[in-house]
Amino acid sequence: MPSILKLTGIAQIISLVSFLYYGLSCLTSKKMELEFNRYRLAHFRPLTGYLQILGGLGLFAGFYFRPLTLVSSLGLATLMLMGVGVRLRIRDPLYAIAPAFIYFGLNLYIFLNFV
Repeated sequence: MPSILKLTGIAQIISLVSFLYYGLSCLTSKKMELEFNRYRLAHFRPLTGYLQILGGLGLFAGFYFRPLTLVSSLGLATLMLMGVGVRLRIRDPLYAIAPAFIYFGLNLYIFLNFV
């Protein structure tokens, strides 16, 4: 059975790769631009993209400097919880809310296993 540290490391890699990808997508993708317009939060799109990239880089650097894992995972969990809230506010269906909720849980798991 894998140790909790190995599982947390795998979760950290999944999260960091995902947030680097989604952060870049948030900054460059027309689809993401349309989504943020739909949320009525277009002015937060660049900030969201940069925070996702910063969080992903922080998770990577956290392999070398542990406190960055704590800060980054908590920040990304908070960002995803806000994403869940936005999607609930605009009454998105459950399948559209699920990814933000899953990434919230994944980053909360990383945070709680490093505290």
